[in-house]
Amino acid sequence: MTVELEVSLGLWQDRPADEVVKTATLADSLGYRAVWIGEMATWDAFALGAHVGARFSQASLVLGPFPVTVRDPVMIAMGTASVAAITGRPVSVALGTSSTTVVTQWHGRDRSGSALALAESAQAVRALLDGQKADVDGTVVRTRGYRLRLPPPRSELVVAAFGDQAIGTAARYADRMVLNLVDPPTAAALVRKLEAASAALGRARPRVAVWCACAIDPGPLAVEQLRRSVVGYLAAPGYAQMFARAGFADLVGYARTRPHPADLLARVPARLNDVVGLVGDPARVTARIAEYLAAGVDDMVIVPSATDADPFGESTLRAAADIAARLVPRP
Repeated sequence: MTVELEVSLGLWQDRPADEVVKTATLADSLGYRAVWIGEMATWDAFALGAHVGARFSQASLVLGPFPVTVRDPVMIAMGTASVAAITGRPVSVALGTSSTTVVTQWHGRDRSGSALALAESAQAVRALLDGQKADVDGTVVRTRGYRLRLPPPRSELVVAAFGDQAIGTAARYADRMVLNLVDPPTAAALVRKLEAASAALGRARPRVAVWCACAIDPGPLAVEQLRRSVVGYLAAPGYAQMFARAGFADLVGYARTRPHPADLLARVPARLNDVVGLVGDPARVTARIAEYLAAGVDDMVIVPSATDADPFGESTLRAAADIAARLVPRP
């Protein structure tokens, strides 16, 4: 039995926006089980999903995580059903709370009560995707009377989680919980929390997926790209403690002083990529995947680095597909 890796498009801000179309098409051709399309600063995830998914012959789609205080349940369900109808591919949907920058500064929405909004959205989206009318009169989220006109996609529901409330929402409503930028010890702790929350509800634990930035046999450009990608997390609650436990307490302390991002980046060592990434030669990456599986993670989602030296992440995607074909998972 082999490990079936999945791919999340990097949406790297230092790369041409349309590069991800080739990344997605290549991932499908190489037999990756699913392609995840997030949404932050570049593409509308539904539009990009419809565009690339129509070209797929093997991979399913996972759209999101969508910020639940920006997109309402009807918008999410309608968009998911639209992509499923256009592409003919299985389409899952992921929900999350996103960040203050995205929700408050970019979209001008109120992010207070986001954990409650996540739970209320998950309840409503689950019903809508199953073809039901959602009747949710929540504190943050309200919807009544709408039913999908398109065939209900009956999608897998994914919840992005880190905090206890989000884990509780995943335990109650999700088919999968996704973790982003966590090391294996942190993943193990969060899996245990999900197991406990699921048991308390009398429900089987949802599968757990982990997103990991990935660069196999990386060159300097890939190392630099991944180094930049962790800067915004160094002072974030939960993540800061994780990096401190991994031996970077001084760097975390400096990040908490809120220096200019360029000054913080100048202090980030390349070895920080090893904490939360799949970085190195194939043997190192294989061993690291095995650590996540041993921590209780079910599904590995690689975010391939893309640089001028490895456009659209082709080298990393091919090397990771070879690794997946050889790796025997835990029992």
